[in-house]
Order: sequence, then C-alpha cells, then structure tokens
Amino acid sequence: MSPAAPSTVHFVMPGGVADPAAPSGGNVYDRRVCRDLPGVGWRVEEHAIAGDWPQPGPAARAELTRLLTALADNTLVLLDGLVACALPYIVVPQAQRLRLSVLVHLPLGDETGLAPGRAEDLKALEGRTLRAVRTVVATSAWAAGRLVDLHGLVPDRVHVAAPGADIAPLASSGGDGSRLLCVASVTPRKGQLRLVEALARIDDLPWTCDCVGSLEQDPEYAARLRELVEKLGVADRVHLLGSRTGAELDAGYASADAVVLASYAETYGMAVTEALARGIPVLATAVGGVPEAVGQAPDGRMPGILVDPDDPDALTAALRRWLGDPGARRRLTAAAHERRTALAGWENTTRNLAGALEQLRDEPRRAA
Repeated sequence: MSPAAPSTVHFVMPGGVADPAAPSGGNVYDRRVCRDLPGVGWRVEEHAIAGDWPQPGPAARAELTRLLTALADNTLVLLDGLVACALPYIVVPQAQRLRLSVLVHLPLGDETGLAPGRAEDLKALEGRTLRAVRTVVATSAWAAGRLVDLHGLVPDRVHVAAPGADIAPLASSGGDGSRLLCVASVTPRKGQLRLVEALARIDDLPWTCDCVGSLEQDPEYAARLRELVEKLGVADRVHLLGSRTGAELDAGYASADAVVLASYAETYGMAVTEALARGIPVLATAVGGVPEAVGQAPDGRMPGILVDPDDPDALTAALRRWLGDPGARRRLTAAAHERRTALAGWENTTRNLAGALEQLRDEPRRAA
C-alpha cells in the first residue's frame, strides 16, 4: 500500500520571517516549524506578507484579503497572530468557510510601550479574531491560560506547542561568573534599561554584559539605552552588539557565564532555553512563561534565579548574588547542566502543533 498523501496547511506569516537580519523568537519559531512539519506528514505552503505588522498598510491588508479569499472552501490555514489578530474584519468573514488556526506568540495588548488606549483596542480586535477561528495555538501553557482568560476562549480549542531547544556544546564558563549575556530585541518589553540600571549599582565586582539584539526595531528606545549606558558610566562594560545569528550568536553563548533577561512580558522566552541548552544558568524576571521555560533540573534544583518583576531591587540583588557568591554559581551551573539534558526538542513542538492541525483537519466540513 502506498503511503497516504501529506495533508496541506497554508501558513501565513509576517514577511520578515525569512529575513536573517530579523532573528526574533517568533520568526525563529515560524521558520523551524515550516522546516519540520513535512517530517510528520504535513505539506506546508508558506505565505510571507510584507507589512508593518500588526498595523499594516493598505497593500499588506489587501494582500492578506486576496490570499484568504482565493483559497478553496475548507482549506486549512495557520495564521501567525501578528498577521491575524488585529484584523478581524479581514479574518472573521473567512472563518466560516476556511479551517483557520491562529498561532499566538504574544497577546498583542501585552506589548510594552503602546500608546494610551492602544492596548485595549488591540485586545478587543484580538478577541474578535480568536473567538471566530476554530483553533488557537499558544507557545506556552501560561500563554494558553492567559488567552482563555483574556478572550473567553473555550479551553479545549487552545493548544500548546512550546518552542523546543537544540542541545549545544557546554559553554566554557569562567570562574568569577563575570561574563553576562542578554539576548533580546532592544525594545521596551525586553527591559534593557532596567538591566543596565541594576548592573550599574554593582560597581565593586567585575562584570561585563553583551547585549545582543536588533537596535533597529525601536530606534528611539535604542537611543535611550545608549544614552543611559553613557550617563551611568558603564560604556566599557555594557556592549550593545546589535543582531547576531548563526556562528556569531553561538560564540556569544559559548563564552557566557550567565544569561540575563529583564523582560516585562514574555510568553515563553526562547533565549532562556537556548542558554540552558548550553548549560548556562539564567537570571530572569519571573514574567509570563519564563518560569515554565526555566523549569527545574531532574533533581528539582533551579538552573537559575527568577526575580519579582515589580521589585526594583530584586534584579540587582540577584546579580550581586551571582557575581559575589562562588558557591551559588557552582550550584546554579550544576543545575543548568542537568536541566540541559531534560529539555524538550523541536520535535516535541512539531508533534504538538501537528496534533492541533490534525484535529482541525478532521473536524466535519462546514458549509460555506
């Protein structure tokens, strides 16, 4: 008997997904599942639409409309939430005749630095979209619960496909723990301003911090960060390196003693598992899905330090503990090495996403 033909899913993504200069967690996730879904019986038709998502111009809106209306009834479509969630007037009219699923990397209203009232507007638009589609995929259990609570979604229609991790060689951690690394786009949500402020209070211990992440996504915030680094006199210790990918990013991780993340909101935090995949401890604000990503070593030990995001002194205290307590560094590093062996791989992500798509594929047909 010949093997069954693969099922087809049309994956609609922001145009920047294929751009190696835009290495966001969402883009990495989208690229990876496009690559891996064929291995579990899915044919992926990729549609990358250029635009300033989630607030695209007329050309991008017209392209999304053209694409969806051209698809045959009952076609299975996976839409990146950055494309779909703010445009219910385009997506909802197609939800009855197409098998629509939305992959939410971050609830739109959770973005930091939005204009007054914009967060509520985005929440309302997103709710209209997600309540209309048949399936929602979230990238952490925390995010799934948040979407259910935010928008009154039916829980069994919200699936979880958390990002995976590729195990990498152990980092060559130094003895004093002074080499810190922050991997995050330079935007208000990622909290680099408060990270620099916390580090600047520790002038009696050795440390350097390499900040890897796009400086172009929010030029105004990047300029404020540069000004703060100069004002606090830490320009020789805080290095704003811009985007790094491939071997350059690997080299950054390989030489890091700890990864720091000062975010105000995260659905998961892929930089966390990328660090742990190399046995690097993590110091992070306990927001959203970050505790889920940090997890525990198999013996229950924590492979990092999670801090209260609302306590202005907590991040400084955690950094001082890491830098000033050799015993704590040894324990945290040992736990990170153990956590590395227990991380779920991308094959787990792909299976979970495929399961959501299979459920959507197998639902009874709807009349147009």
